Amino acid sequence: MSESLIEPQNVIDFVVNKGNGVKGLSQTNLKSIPELYINPPEERLDPTQVVTQKSIPTIDVSKWDDPETADSICRAAAQLGFFQIINHGIPLEVLENVKKAAHEFFELPVEERRKYLKENSPSPTVELMTSHSPLVDTVLEWKDYLIHYCDGQEIEGSKFWPHVSRDQVLEYLKWTKPIIRKLLNVLLKGLNTDEINEANESILMGKLVVDFIYYPVCPDPDLAAGVGRHSDVSLITVLLQDDVGGLYVREPEGNGWIHVTPVQGALVINIGDVLQIMSNDKYKSIEHRVTVNGTKNRVSVPIFVNPVPNAVIGPVPEVLEGGVKPIYKQVVYSDYFNYFFSKGHDGKETIEYAKI
Repeated sequence: MSESLIEPQNVIDFVVNKGNGVKGLSQTNLKSIPELYINPPEERLDPTQVVTQKSIPTIDVSKWDDPETADSICRAAAQLGFFQIINHGIPLEVLENVKKAAHEFFELPVEERRKYLKENSPSPTVELMTSHSPLVDTVLEWKDYLIHYCDGQEIEGSKFWPHVSRDQVLEYLKWTKPIIRKLLNVLLKGLNTDEINEANESILMGKLVVDFIYYPVCPDPDLAAGVGRHSDVSLITVLLQDDVGGLYVREPEGNGWIHVTPVQGALVINIGDVLQIMSNDKYKSIEHRVTVNGTKNRVSVPIFVNPVPNAVIGPVPEVLEGGVKPIYKQVVYSDYFNYFFSKGHDGKETIEYAKI
């Protein structure tokens, strides 16, 4: 790679404008990362802050109707905001196929990948992006991601998706949607409010987003971030991660970080800001981050369970009974979502937008 390419404007042009992504950058045999990807010392993961003696709960959901299962889910949502579920019923082959599809997409020639940049994409239901919001990020994130937008019409929209991901994502969604409904039923019941029904499903689950996130090998993994500190702006997020690891969750008390150790066949569930707002802080949307690896490419496949854009979110009436004061105002979800993407990742700052 020529030195001129490493100038910030050239990095943006190569990675963002020309659609090479971090994948393309990593293929230029860099000896070190461009300055735009170097985090200031205070934003790098300090190994001394990793809490090795703690882990997020792993919950067996083979018996959804067991009150103990529901209690475990609601307790984890209230205390840590993250948990893993096992024995959920999705065949391991389905999980492996969708991870394999993520690798296969990012192994396509760059000319093929570029077809899905926003300005080139054959459909608004699929889009290739890099970093978080690269034109406003002060430090770029070492990741590329392919977004599949699913609004109930994904069978029709999927004909525009890459051939390497179409069938795998649809199959994964088919198996995952019933689990999402069960999780939301448990969590909403824990707030004494209406469970998922025909009337509210189209609002609360109206915009599912399936991402293929690709973190290429990084020559300076201690200086870069796969994802900076943030909390999700979803209702909940369902994450399938590979065996490389790198997801860290903020310790509820203190400044420590807990590594989410990969468990084969497990799904990582985390509470998003929308559910924290709806619960008036009973459930916690916890700050998390992703590190990158110096020897292995990593993929993850999150499903962000988002409300429809025009949904109005705020504390549900049941959590305000008995004179409890609301912490949050009523906000239009699209306004909240757009605010999140109007700036770089900044921990838990986004939720302040919704506070009274």
